[in-house]
Amino acid sequence: MKTLRLVLAGCFAVVALWAADVTGKWTADVQGRNGNTMTVTMDLKADGNNLTGTVSGRNGETDISDGKVDGDNLSFKVVREFNGNQFTQVYKGRLEGDVIHFSVTMQGGPEGRMGNGQGRQFDAKRVS
Repeated sequence: MKTLRLVLAGCFAVVALWAADVTGKWTADVQGRNGNTMTVTMDLKADGNNLTGTVSGRNGETDISDGKVDGDNLSFKVVREFNGNQFTQVYKGRLEGDVIHFSVTMQGGPEGRMGNGQGRQFDAKRVS
């Protein structure tokens, strides 16, 4: 029984090592409305399959929610408010070395029309 426990503990440790190492600071230049580019900074922390952290924007840092890590894939949401309207940015990414390839879609806003579910893609690079 003791041997079985040690084997299972070892298996869990190996699985944890396979999970993407997204913990750290990441930056990306994201194209916004009218072609304007904005630098976004993300501070992410993976704890097993759970992901927490913040994303900066024009109005400062916002906590992420529903963060998940599954192998090299990660996802989270950022809820923001603008002109009295709440909207959610849904981030999905794939880690490849020191780059996360993201797609982000918008939900909510006035009458639920913010972004109309259209996404944009960008790459975030790990800050060394």
